[in-house]
Amino acid sequence: MPNFAYVGIDGAGKEKKGSVEANDRERAIRAVRALGLTPVSIDEENFLNKDISFSIRKKTKPRDMALFCRQFASLLRAGVTIVESLNMLSESTENKGLAKAISGCAVSIQKGETLGISMREYPEYFNGMLISLVDAGEASGSLDRSLERMAVQYEKDAKLSGTVKKAMIYPIIVMIVAFGVLVLLLTVIVPQFMSMFEGMDIEMPAITVAVVNLSNYLRSHIIFVLAMVVAAVFALRVFKASARGQAIFGYIGVKIPALADFTVKSAAARLARTLSTLTGSGLQMTDALEITAHTMTNVLFKDALLDAKEEVLKGIPLSEPLKRSGLFPPMVVHMIKIGEDTGDMEAMLSKLADYYDEEVELATQQLLAALEPMIIIFLAVLVCFILYALFSPMLALYNGLDNL
Repeated sequence: MPNFAYVGIDGAGKEKKGSVEANDRERAIRAVRALGLTPVSIDEENFLNKDISFSIRKKTKPRDMALFCRQFASLLRAGVTIVESLNMLSESTENKGLAKAISGCAVSIQKGETLGISMREYPEYFNGMLISLVDAGEASGSLDRSLERMAVQYEKDAKLSGTVKKAMIYPIIVMIVAFGVLVLLLTVIVPQFMSMFEGMDIEMPAITVAVVNLSNYLRSHIIFVLAMVVAAVFALRVFKASARGQAIFGYIGVKIPALADFTVKSAAARLARTLSTLTGSGLQMTDALEITAHTMTNVLFKDALLDAKEEVLKGIPLSEPLKRSGLFPPMVVHMIKIGEDTGDMEAMLSKLADYYDEEVELATQQLLAALEPMIIIFLAVLVCFILYALFSPMLALYNGLDNL
């Protein structure tokens, strides 16, 4: 999905710049207006107008935001004013960037702005979902409950993200070790082993010649090879962030058998949890779908929810476009339909979220169980190939001696 660079004017007449993700320009305009801005110019991002920042800041973790929301809600329940609560939280928050953003919100509120508008000044810390819940909470007088809901949401996101990262640590470490072993074999072991055959009139097998040539090239151009590896990784990340790259990787995510189960269940868990939190806070279904779509990591599910939003605007029940998309499990469609029929969508989504949270953990374990033997086999084939190339000349020498 492309990014659109925008210039807008806020309620105070200040010019704001940034970028939003959208399928087309019309949706980008609606996204900018949803931020409380009047669009001045909106263009699809390219190399010339892309906002590139080299600033380094400590990344805000979901657990940090969960703690912020929960403490904020507790202070409000204790009768502390919003400004005093924000000042207290800014002093106790370890993340300096987040502390500065919280303090900035307190200053903005003292000037007469609402908390939601104040948070929009710091989109790198306060996402659209949090801001929408804060707006709903301020409008209904239940800001503390909205913050509690968002704290639970952040905690669930942190748990899901932690499960995935924990599962991927082993494969990543093994791949790094495999790369290191390959470089060690080619740059150190192969030259030392082949030095034994210097001066011998032995015709080297083709596989040995290929490995020796690769070893010589790697030793002579190690900096160039490493630079090419870094460039390839960078190029892959840039391509993955492009609209075409997101579509390709999204398609791969739902088509590879070992990965598809995890991808689908993760999307189902995120859909149910986020939609339950938003609709339970009083947001309209269309607004909730818009926000939920932008939490999806796979662009296919993101586009499916944005399309579903357009269908819901026409009066079509949510379960129908979700079923037609063919992406979500039947249980998701059935539970949402039951929620629509009974009028208790929030309860159905909450139960669905709890179920798929457990399913994601199981799918992660299954994915890891499938990856482990594949990685071991890959390493075994790699090492055996190089060892065979090294020992082939020795076998040829022994065979020659036997024939004398």
